[in-house]
Amino acid sequence: MDKLLANLGFGSRKEVKKLLKSGVVKADGHTVTDPKIHVDPMEQEVTVNGEVVEYKEFIYLMMNKPAGYLSATEDATEETVIDLLECEDVVYQPFPVGRLDKDTEGFLLLTNDGQLAHQLTSPKKHIPKTYYAHILGEVTEEDGAIFKQGVVLDDGYKTKPGQLEIVESGSKSIIYLTITEGKFHQVKRMFEAVGKKVTYLKRVSIGPLSLDEDLQVGEYRELTDEEIELLKNAKGIDL
Repeated sequence: MDKLLANLGFGSRKEVKKLLKSGVVKADGHTVTDPKIHVDPMEQEVTVNGEVVEYKEFIYLMMNKPAGYLSATEDATEETVIDLLECEDVVYQPFPVGRLDKDTEGFLLLTNDGQLAHQLTSPKKHIPKTYYAHILGEVTEEDGAIFKQGVVLDDGYKTKPGQLEIVESGSKSIIYLTITEGKFHQVKRMFEAVGKKVTYLKRVSIGPLSLDEDLQVGEYRELTDEEIELLKNAKGIDL
């Protein structure tokens, strides 16, 4: 019991033991004071001060990541996306699935489900991610053809094919780009390879899920059961 309550943010193991001694913790209506008693939160109703403790093994969060935050769980000097979470969500120890650059906005998935994270980030799975971007320079259909074949980056690596959709073309262009891998600064480097520069970048979808338009920058919400199933059943594509 003490481990369960500590993991759910009711304090340290020592603090939880004091809580138990005060008699405010119950399992199926019976007061529990012994910190070592075994409890199954999936089968038993645990309450603290009369309020039911909600237990879940995994947490799945959709965040509209703001610029200026690192896609990491901790950093010695910089703010991370974990700093944007409420305490009741932090206790589940979620981590970013993949990464968005510090100055990139948009859809970031955070979870403590390692199996799903691996499925969504493994290069072998080919899970598509779509980005919306502002580009300095005229993006052309020729660029689209190059991206479709794969782009050679500055380190000699040739990317997997990308699907480019041009929304506006001119000295400042607007595009959507779908890719199936996540190399370091990949979108920016793909455009640099064709002589253009990304000035604004936002991820708008991961696999079958699109960023919730109601989420303001810096906000997040839990995924619905339906959205979780969609992600778990996500299939890779060849562009």
